[in-house]
Amino acid sequence: MSAWKETVRAVVFPWHCDQFGHMNVRWYAHWLDDAAFHVWAANGVTFRRMRELGVHTVSARTTTDFVRELVAGDMVVVWSAFSRLGRSSVTYQHRMRSVETGIEHARQEAIEVFFDPATRKSAPIPDEFRAAIEPMLVDPASAPD
Repeated sequence: MSAWKETVRAVVFPWHCDQFGHMNVRWYAHWLDDAAFHVWAANGVTFRRMRELGVHTVSARTTTDFVRELVAGDMVVVWSAFSRLGRSSVTYQHRMRSVETGIEHARQEAIEVFFDPATRKSAPIPDEFRAAIEPMLVDPASAPD
């Protein structure tokens, strides 16, 4: 089983494009943010279970590299994988690729922190989540197959 999971598929429509004819960065952010929600369930961690344990995650940092432009009619797929597990934080990678060619168009690294909404402070990653994620960690420089 691959550690890289498909988390989003999308089509670039004309209204996603700016005055220069390529997809505006707001749509990269939109799809990569959608992938950030799906990466959890794709790795066996549900938001329902987070609520039951009294935690959830908050975004601490994202860094996006825009590698190649996208234009109307392009179809993309986002692949995601966890790359680091700390005491209360996780880092994951996203790779946005062309469905047709496999060429990479964007990549993002994101850090999320587990958070206790009752105390409004960071919380340790629950052991069951750590057990689900740890075997799936990838090298951040790697790419989906």
